[in-house]
Amino acid sequence: MTATTTRPSDRRISPVFLGILAVTAVTGWATWTGFAEQPGVAVFLFVTAAWIVSLCLHEYAHARTALHSGDISVGSKGYLTLNPLKYTHALLSIVLPVIFVIMGGIGLPGGAVFIERGRIHGRWKHSLISAAGPLTNVLFAAVCTAPFWLHSLDGVPQDFQFALAFLALLQVTAALLNFLPVPGLDGYGVIEPWLSYNIKRQVEPFAPFGLLFVFALLWVPSINTYFFDVIDAILRGLGISDFETYCGQNLYRFWQGSNEFCSISR
Repeated sequence: MTATTTRPSDRRISPVFLGILAVTAVTGWATWTGFAEQPGVAVFLFVTAAWIVSLCLHEYAHARTALHSGDISVGSKGYLTLNPLKYTHALLSIVLPVIFVIMGGIGLPGGAVFIERGRIHGRWKHSLISAAGPLTNVLFAAVCTAPFWLHSLDGVPQDFQFALAFLALLQVTAALLNFLPVPGLDGYGVIEPWLSYNIKRQVEPFAPFGLLFVFALLWVPSINTYFFDVIDAILRGLGISDFETYCGQNLYRFWQGSNEFCSISR
């Protein structure tokens, strides 16, 4: 039986999340100060930990919006504690997105907190719950890019600039992919309440394969090129150059060895 009340302990921030936040802070400091003997290792840990923090905040935004929209069961499920181990699919929510960042430098949309939609009334509320997650990525991207578009990079170490640029790339790709109106992604969740019953019934069987369909399309060279051209254009509009994201990814993937082009720039 689902709990219908939210206790204070259901909203207490998890030690797991606080630990991830501490790793982000310490490795961010190490990247900034150059304390680490191998800057690539510090950048790797900083970006990975910050990426996991953003994934937790993404899912928290879904859950918190659902709570205020009428689904008070999210508290008893642990979704308000920011603990990634409480998600419906920890593998999809955390492990798989991190693996994709390591392998390909792309912000994979995570899944998912289970929202009891029957408790929520009103199409706008359902749409807002779905939009809350990727909007968190948009906000995270705005924070990462703020030093660039505010032209306040004086005194910011270059390795830290590169790390922020790569982290911004991950947030922008995650937001863009999540907002695609494809079944199984948040973008479809935004428009689904406004679709007819017949359309929803026809689309429902394809929802589990939506993300796979998107990534299959990204394997098509022309689509892949267009997608990353859009990402690069967005980042350039926010003051981040292709050079900065390239060197950020190069630093992040330290096991491949440093790129001479980026090393000379430092």
